[in-house]
Parts: sequence; structure tokens; C-alpha cells
Amino acid sequence: MKLSQWAKKQGISYQTAWNLFKKKMIPKAYQLPTGTIIIPDEEVKSEHVVCYARVSQDKENLETQADRLVSYCNAKGYMVRQVVKECASGLDDKRPEFAKLLNDSRITKIVAEHQDRLTRFGFNYLKILLKNQSCEIEITNGTSDDREDLMRDFVSVVTSFCSRLYGPERCERKTEKIIRELSENDTRDNNAEKIIRELRENDTRDNNTEKIIREPSENDTRDNNVNYANTGKPEQIY
Repeated sequence: MKLSQWAKKQGISYQTAWNLFKKKMIPKAYQLPTGTIIIPDEEVKSEHVVCYARVSQDKENLETQADRLVSYCNAKGYMVRQVVKECASGLDDKRPEFAKLLNDSRITKIVAEHQDRLTRFGFNYLKILLKNQSCEIEITNGTSDDREDLMRDFVSVVTSFCSRLYGPERCERKTEKIIRELSENDTRDNNAEKIIRELRENDTRDNNTEKIIREPSENDTRDNNVNYANTGKPEQIY
């Protein structure tokens, strides 16, 4: 297949296809002595590049993030087929737009600004699974400094654990207390130690409460044992 035919099939201009050939980005493409560029038919695979932008709340930042991704792809010579924008937490495993990407077998490359735009945890697992589907993840920036977005996800994690530790009724109060302590002080290490200490004290108080509830029944048992030892028979209660 000639380069012009390949370019038409990919939906790109001949000049763009030529630039890709010069950068050796078309697998097994070669040039004849006459100057004609040939691409083997069996190696022809339509590139399907998708940009994925995500924020927790700030929709204005979502648009600028998407624009940066498109500019990056243009500079790299990628033909962007789709730009997906989503407003959701990175801890949310039920994001509908992201789920569509994972189920789309046509996609060959997903471009995101940071790893945490795709997921907060388990990024390498996601990368391995997509690689087996012939889909590559490309990250444009290896570091993330979105502290506000990170704090929202942190609140979600704290809320989840508090709910499991203290139950739904006490969860909201515990979460608010932890977040308030983090916001009031700037020293993160001291905050972390304080939070851990408070959680342990709360657990101790909970155990003491159970002990207090348990003690009356234990005292009754001891009193009965004393009466039995003095009389030689169990106390009769009328």
C-alpha cells in the first residue's frame, strides 16, 4: 500500500503521513529506489489515540487540562480521535466515561497528564492489563501538584475507614474532626501523630465502655460465688 493510500485510510493528510514516516513511526514502512513509500498491508493498523482529562470539581481546570493534552499530542504527531473529559474523584471506580475507554478495543493509546488522572491506586496493574489489549498509556507529566484534588480524595479515604471503624452514625463526626485538625495546623508530621494518638484513645475509650457494661454481670457472678462458698449452696432468689 502506498503512503498516500495509507494516509487516506487513516484520515490524515499526506504531509502528516510523510512526517510520521520520516520519524520512523510507521512500522515496517520502506521507500523504493523510485521514491515511492510502501507500507505492508499486514502491518496496517489504525492508530486510535484518546486524551483523558479528569478533575474532582473545577470544570475550568478540566478544559485547560484537556487543551494541554491536545497540544502535547499535536507536538508528538499523534492524531487525536477523541478527547474525554470527566468530573469525578480519582478513587471512584464507577466513572462512566473512563469505563467506556477501558471497554473500547479500538483505542491504541490513552494520553493523560498524570497517573492519578486515571487512578489514585493500582496504576501499574491498569497499565499491564491495557498492554495485553494492545493499548498503551502515555503520561505527559510524571508529577502532580493538585493539592486540592488530592485532599478531596484523602477525605474519601478517611470517610471510608471511619465508617468501618466507628459505624455510619459516628463516621461523619470522626471525619470532620480529622480534617479539621489537618487544616488548623501546618506541620503534617505532628498532625499525623496527633490523629493516630486520638484514634487509639478513642479505641481505648470504646473498650472501656464495653468493660463497664460487662462489669455488672461479672460482679453478679462473683457475688453468687461468694454466697455459694459461705452457705454451701447457691443463693436462691425469690
